[in-house]
Amino acid sequence: QLQLVESGGGLVQPGGSLRLSCAASVTLNWYAIGWFRQAPGKEREGVSCISSSGGSTYYADSVKGRFTISENNAKNTVYLQMNSLKPEDTAVYYCAVTPQTCTNYEADFTSWGQGTQVTVSS
Repeated sequence: QLQLVESGGGLVQPGGSLRLSCAASVTLNWYAIGWFRQAPGKEREGVSCISSSGGSTYYADSVKGRFTISENNAKNTVYLQMNSLKPEDTAVYYCAVTPQTCTNYEADFTSWGQGTQVTVSS
């Protein structure tokens, strides 16, 4: 079974940075990988996605210019570099994979990590 483990979450001040990691138990060459987040009382939303080749990336408008998704295929790991963090970025962040191309439709993602908490507060 494909397992995903997120790490790197924590408490950070507004304007600070965090780098989230998503480590997979198998090669990610055949999957697109997405990051989602869910804040208390809100719907889960797509944040970013990277294609299986790494050649295409997607970002939600709310994080464009601040977040960067990248992949190290040799390590079976995807990263989400988060800069200029805002309080509204506070959420549980999940990574997930889909055998299809990047999509914002959660049902297409077949494996999910357990989530990591990101809290942005002064």
